[in-house]
Amino acid sequence: MRTGTRLFSTAAACAIVAAFWTAPFCRTPEGALNGCFPLGLAAAAAVLLAGWTAFTVWAQAGRWLALALAGQAAALQLMDAGIRIHYQHYRLPTEAAADPVLRWMFASIALQTLLVAFGLFLRRQAIFAWHPSSRQAVLILIGFAACGCVAAAVSRDPRFYVAEVTMAAFIQLVNAGNILLFASSLPNGTLKRLGQRFDVLLGSAVEPGPLKLDRFAWTAAVWVIAVSALLAWSVYQQHPHLADEVAYFYHARYFGAGKLVMTPPPVPPAFEVAFFEARPDKWYAAPPMGWPAILAIGAAVGVPSLVDPVLAGFNILLCYLLLGELYPRRIVRISVLLLCLSPWQMFLAMSYMTHTASMTCALLAFLGVARARRAGSIGWACIAGFGAGAGTLIRPLDGLIAGALTAAWAIGTGGKRLKFPALAALGVVTVLTAAVSLPYNRMLVGNPLASPLMQYADERYGHGSAAYGFGSNRGMGWPTDAYPGHTPFESLINAELNGSSLNADLFGWGTGSLALMALLIFSGGLRRRDYLMVAAIAAVVLAYVPYWGNGGGDFGPRYWYLALVPCVVLTARGLERLENFLGSSGRNDARATAAVAALCALALVNYVPWRSFDKYHHYLRMSPGVRDLARAHGFGRSLVLIRGEDFPDYASAAVYNPIDLKADAPVYAWERDPSVRDEVLRVYADRPVWILEGPSITHAGYRIAAGPLNAGTRP
Repeated sequence: MRTGTRLFSTAAACAIVAAFWTAPFCRTPEGALNGCFPLGLAAAAAVLLAGWTAFTVWAQAGRWLALALAGQAAALQLMDAGIRIHYQHYRLPTEAAADPVLRWMFASIALQTLLVAFGLFLRRQAIFAWHPSSRQAVLILIGFAACGCVAAAVSRDPRFYVAEVTMAAFIQLVNAGNILLFASSLPNGTLKRLGQRFDVLLGSAVEPGPLKLDRFAWTAAVWVIAVSALLAWSVYQQHPHLADEVAYFYHARYFGAGKLVMTPPPVPPAFEVAFFEARPDKWYAAPPMGWPAILAIGAAVGVPSLVDPVLAGFNILLCYLLLGELYPRRIVRISVLLLCLSPWQMFLAMSYMTHTASMTCALLAFLGVARARRAGSIGWACIAGFGAGAGTLIRPLDGLIAGALTAAWAIGTGGKRLKFPALAALGVVTVLTAAVSLPYNRMLVGNPLASPLMQYADERYGHGSAAYGFGSNRGMGWPTDAYPGHTPFESLINAELNGSSLNADLFGWGTGSLALMALLIFSGGLRRRDYLMVAAIAAVVLAYVPYWGNGGGDFGPRYWYLALVPCVVLTARGLERLENFLGSSGRNDARATAAVAALCALALVNYVPWRSFDKYHHYLRMSPGVRDLARAHGFGRSLVLIRGEDFPDYASAAVYNPIDLKADAPVYAWERDPSVRDEVLRVYADRPVWILEGPSITHAGYRIAAGPLNAGTRP
């Protein structure tokens, strides 16, 4: 019976995947898989899970876990996320009348709700066996209610937001009940063996002292590099997708070619790219120099897409060492595992964005102070200073946040003060490293203290548009900006938007990602080291209150990325707190750890593929189609005119321009208007011409409209 069930479930799972693979509704206009395909993967996984655990001691737990997997997959299909730039929102039941797929998804969640409610009713005595104090219970409920407030992103329509956040919180509550039923159904014998394996893997909860890099740390780092590199290759297609990334990518290319600036383009309007300045004597990218200088290392050897993944793996090692200075081995390892499995971390490491490198600098700074404090080493203080200073060269505000926290920790806040020689070394190296930007700024804009990026924003969007602080002139007209200007009220909106993104993208759990943090904080379980983590999160959040932008819906709450490590640590401590709540006779109960492991596994099966297919593949309609056409048709030494908008049509092509626009290679120019086109054709009169229509015209990929055209047949 068991063998037959497994064979049948395997065949059924294969049939489900095949059906979704061939279904037209699972394909984009370009033929790529879309966000519906992961639903098939989840359904197949649920069938396999239920089938392979049937007639075993895991049967009941397997069925509950299969239900949780299917329920989360259905809930994700209700999300309006996609490749457009916007915050994701649930589709409400009122929209289901016109969409049969939505009706099936709501029916699936309704069935999950009924089964979970029935299961909880049958286990009501065991569930309510734990009786916290009245005050503790009230505080925990307040914490969970706060999590519910960020279950969905705030909307302009208050009524829609109330309806959506209520539905989102309800779905998370059902998923939490589902996971509770899974954990409570684990057989005692198996649970004991699981606990022993967890102890071997995670180590002791009381083991003191700093940690050294071991097989666990190196394995975790290799995992992160491999997964991020795979996502960069398969999902991101080794191609920039955001306007920021286009600037970083091309900036890194000319840095990698040994140039600090480029020769101005012959027809500037035809080569206009966001965040680039074309002056009479130079052409340069306006963003800070730090990240392009790092990315240039990969660009110089032809693998820029591997820079962020490698840095992410390095961050795992730094995090392991840093947390080893503060926490026992078990908390350190749980934190590192959560970091390795965080979709927020994975997808940013897949990209060309600055945040992973900024995290590297912050971790170097904090680790340097920790080691300098323990060993009295001036060398470690210099490393801390380098990390703090280099951070300001990448993301100036993040660098200032990390520098301020590093300085506070070094002078004795939350621990022993560094000796004066180490403090002096920390300060001097920080200043010298940060000062690298001064001659660079002077070369670009004539003033060492002026930011090229701020000057660019002032010229393009108005004076003070990107400045720090409140004011009616703040903002660049981005679609994710709630209102023109910036006010304290808008800062609350930004915080809720970032909080909802954090709740979704931190771990990708169907229960929401913040529950264990809330349990720790509101149950009174914070310890001395935990307050350092809370302070770090508060510093990041408060520092961005006066800034008008919120980062948008790209890569989670990316402006808060320095809060990632404190978040995973407090989650690990929340898990420890929950284990102690459920334990008896001073012995931890492995059910909580098994439940969190199940949530992480569901996120890998459900959330990561859904986010990959639904959002980041061809995000914002950016794709390497021009690169593929150039290889397939051998553009060679030609002029390629791009028809469409500046973004995404021309931006996707511009990253492949040669640094020298006179080089024997394809030159991509934007057919901005007839006069610009004619001028470009005159300048490049000796080249054959190709004309490409971009995604905004084709509503799919790039398409060759004409070419190659010689001098006699040019447009």
